[in-house]
Amino acid sequence: MYAARGILAVHGERGTSIVPANRVAWTPAGFTHDHRVHGDTDMRIVFLTPSLARLMPEHPAVFLASDLAREILLALTGPGHYDATAPGRSRSARSRLLRVLVDELRDTHEQPLYLPEPRDDRLRAIARMFYERPADNASLVELGKRVGASSRTVSRLLSDELGMTFYEWRTQLRVYHALVLLADGRDTTQTAYACGWANPSSFIAAFRTVIGTTPGRYRTGEQAATTRAPPAFAVAAPVPVSSSCLPGTATGDHPFNATPRRPVASGSAVPRTSRR
Repeated sequence: MYAARGILAVHGERGTSIVPANRVAWTPAGFTHDHRVHGDTDMRIVFLTPSLARLMPEHPAVFLASDLAREILLALTGPGHYDATAPGRSRSARSRLLRVLVDELRDTHEQPLYLPEPRDDRLRAIARMFYERPADNASLVELGKRVGASSRTVSRLLSDELGMTFYEWRTQLRVYHALVLLADGRDTTQTAYACGWANPSSFIAAFRTVIGTTPGRYRTGEQAATTRAPPAFAVAAPVPVSSSCLPGTATGDHPFNATPRRPVASGSAVPRTSRR
């Protein structure tokens, strides 16, 4: 699944990915998942054959799309795949493009945009607090008291279940929420305070650490990607999609609160544009 522009939230049983513009979300077959789009989003979906899928990771992942990967994805999901009057590609040509796409993704490092789902009820309760109030600056000690656990217990659970420290976990949750706000048109300063940072500078530093660029450059790059993408289907509302095949993602009132509604058929490419 490729976000030519906008934000995709991909939710599965084991965790959630937030997929910013010009990123690719990979979900292996057999992983039940659903998704939600945020902002003015152009979503492209491509399915792989079993032989190509075996070359990809066995777990959900997010990759930065190279220039070549981006052009292949746009070519594979362009007007020729839903407009009978547009020139199409032969099956052999599509197969070759898909193989090059897989090679491009395998040469790209996975991005830290996948957040495992907590299993412990106490961690789930803390996660809900952050989802509802991302600007909550309560300390680990205070959060532990709210869920009936010591700070040491919460730290151990985070390390054992998610492989993260409390600071890393909260930062990722906030950056994910910030991406959604930026997609909705908020500026850097508004987003920083809404997500709990003391000032825009600390937000920019955290955003760059997770996403690899500043919020301003991210938005500029997203706008530039919009001008390169050929048109896809237009849908006048957020598009929730559920699928047990490759790839998919989240729905609901929050990007991490998924409610699957519309199934995606296996073995096809589904280009969509969605506007909130």
